[in-house]
Amino acid sequence: MDPTAPSLIGGKGRTSGSYYFPKNLGGNDPACIQDDDREEILLSRFGKVWSYTSADYPPALPYIITEEPFRPFVIAAVHLEKEEMVICGQMMPGVEVADMDVGMEVELTLDVLYEDDQNQYMVWKWDPINGSAK
Repeated sequence: MDPTAPSLIGGKGRTSGSYYFPKNLGGNDPACIQDDDREEILLSRFGKVWSYTSADYPPALPYIITEEPFRPFVIAAVHLEKEEMVICGQMMPGVEVADMDVGMEVELTLDVLYEDDQNQYMVWKWDPINGSAK
């Protein structure tokens, strides 16, 4: 994974041209009957906020609370134009609901989900592109 330009790994139907995320989870596309009918692709790194909300209470397991008290975070549904799909994910820390707007441009980035004595566990998040936040 390129830390400076990460991409989500998705799938694309070889026959239908349909996009999937994750690669093997996307319903039953009649044109892609077998898993090998989907090629692995890198999805677009940039998109526009389609909708958003705030997670004001801790999600259920397996979510790991990394600090007490729990700090709310913003979740965005982001439209990827090329793929014509919407992917939900957390916004970067520090982004508040008041900063958000439908249609604002965001890019995929990496952040530390949590860490232990031996590892940092990374996760993808959305980050406003300079100047697109309120």
